[in-house]
Amino acid sequence: MRLSALVLLLAALPALRADEGMWTFDNIPTQKIKAKYGVDLDAAWLKNLQLATVRFPGGTGAFVSKDGLVVTNHHVGRGAIAQVSNAKADLVKDGFTAARRADEIKVPGLELMMLVSMRDVTIRVNGAVKPGMADKDALTARRNALGEIRRTEEAKTGFTCEPVTLYQGGEYWIYRYKKFSDVRLVAAPELQVAAFGGDPDNYTYPRHNLDFALFRVYENGQPYRPEAILPFSAKGTAMGELTFISGHPGTTFRQQTHAQMVYARDTGIPFQLKTLERQKKALQAFSAASPEAHRLAAEAIYGIENGYKRLSGQLLGLAKAENLRKVEDAEASLKAAVAKDAELQARAGGSWDRVAQAVEWQKALLKEVTYIDARRVALLGHALTLVRLADEETKPSAQRLNEFTEGNLKATKARLLSPRPVQKPIDATLLAAGLQEAARELGAEHPFVKAMLGGQTPEAVAKAAVEGTKLEDPAVRKQLAEGGKAALDASTDPMILLAKRLDPFNRAVRKQMEDEVTSVFTEHGGRIAEARFKVFGKTLYPDATFTLRLGYGPVATYANGTGTKAQPFTTYMGMYDRHLGWGGNAAAAEEGAWTLPPRWLKRQSKLDLATPFNFIYACDTVGGNSGSPVVNVKGEFVGINFDSVFEGQGGYYIYDADTKRAVATDARAILEALRKIMDAKHLVNELTGK
Repeated sequence: MRLSALVLLLAALPALRADEGMWTFDNIPTQKIKAKYGVDLDAAWLKNLQLATVRFPGGTGAFVSKDGLVVTNHHVGRGAIAQVSNAKADLVKDGFTAARRADEIKVPGLELMMLVSMRDVTIRVNGAVKPGMADKDALTARRNALGEIRRTEEAKTGFTCEPVTLYQGGEYWIYRYKKFSDVRLVAAPELQVAAFGGDPDNYTYPRHNLDFALFRVYENGQPYRPEAILPFSAKGTAMGELTFISGHPGTTFRQQTHAQMVYARDTGIPFQLKTLERQKKALQAFSAASPEAHRLAAEAIYGIENGYKRLSGQLLGLAKAENLRKVEDAEASLKAAVAKDAELQARAGGSWDRVAQAVEWQKALLKEVTYIDARRVALLGHALTLVRLADEETKPSAQRLNEFTEGNLKATKARLLSPRPVQKPIDATLLAAGLQEAARELGAEHPFVKAMLGGQTPEAVAKAAVEGTKLEDPAVRKQLAEGGKAALDASTDPMILLAKRLDPFNRAVRKQMEDEVTSVFTEHGGRIAEARFKVFGKTLYPDATFTLRLGYGPVATYANGTGTKAQPFTTYMGMYDRHLGWGGNAAAAEEGAWTLPPRWLKRQSKLDLATPFNFIYACDTVGGNSGSPVVNVKGEFVGINFDSVFEGQGGYYIYDADTKRAVATDARAILEALRKIMDAKHLVNELTGK
């Protein structure tokens, strides 16, 4: 890899804008990067970054040592840390450092995935669609084809394979993953430092978050020796330096039509916000009952608060008239190009209208699709899977629900039998809140509401189902799964009985949604994508799909609406200043958002307070990029992505180079904390190769 003088001069530029794109590793714009930054990304560099990056549930991580040490965000690993905590040892609140490898704690059910290779199967998938097929039949044909390809690929390769839809249905791929099932907690700072500033500071900048955690992957009882790692940089990064981010951005909507974005702005997002607010209130009421209830509910409340703020930012972006005008103008230009090509016009000319019609169905079905569901209740989700498994396995694969086809059945059973613990008090709270909301929004006389409640209160139904079930035990779920329909018919487990009431209603609304909405979005979104390919070539990146992507851009400031510019770096000194500015621990302002743990006060003098802490940079990121490694042109780890700014949340729909900024914890801050606060010099030596 070569670094030209152009990169070295970046710091002198008066303004730096974000570089757009979440690029799949089969289509990295290497020539574009070379032309702008003078950097050659060779195949070996890209392959090392691909294999060093791993997928966590809901986020990303990276191998950073030859002995399988993995770094991710504290907030990505928080659920796992909570899982191995208890009332006597709250590792989320108090932090953890394994002094020896024998002290590292295995996290039941935690699995990491490393992308090994990708295969384009578009021709084969589209070949399953016969001329004249209705949209709903085409959707089923493509899903069945993908499921069968997945099954044969897994049998042939031994890898975990996942079907991936790109460009709204313009391409179909199979991604092959190596799965790691023995993952152990190694170190994590206290929550109060990892999430310093709490919800008030979330999606803002400047920030002071030590948002990292270390895990280790084991294989056959020994630390895994990864093929690729990202060594910690000795000198870190600086203003204007080019960075790269490798991670799994969750979902973006930039290739949706104007009609779909208007729906999100006017209907979809406001509805989601209202639902999240109700769930949060229910969990907060439970949390206030006792210290243990507070500990149990903390992770769920954090997730809701994070989602609420992210959606609020998306809504803000969609509310800007100029943003949707960009979408409308781009759509008009593409339509004009399509109209000039007789073949394209016949294929895709009517697709925008078909999508707009489906949006109206989506609006009409919104409440039933939302409320006639398991609603984040883990035990009800397991019960519904068991009920359906018994029925679906008796059918030919092509006639089953998608997750139960032969190609997808293995993954479905793996989720069902995962040893990850279930928190019954949280499930009871969410189930009661969900049933209460369904009764309020659908009406007490709605057949679904009447069937689920049976004349009882939501609280009584939830309490009976959760307290009486045994489904929290994976062995019980396994026994029922293996027992088939006879075992399910004989079961008196109250959660199974509740799932049987839910099943027919959910199937009906799911079928209507797929027939009237999903199939149209897939078919005609794919046709619009085909038109884009023909007009523009494959110069565009696909929307994010929680699959591995590469982004790039420099460390860069921006105007944050306060009349000045955001500083590119914060420091430990800034964290202590913010703490003292809020009156210290005695003030406990905003429920302690800016308080600090005792050892961080006691050992403050040991720290080099000028150490860079967080930095802001112009890479294109969204949720799912949490925990993504940020690397320099040498492929060295310089930081870990943990957030982006509120002004840039509209980027889920419309990209804005002036406001799209990501926020990372600096590698130097991690090393400083490990050395001087967390009693982890042995981990510093491992990370720095000593």
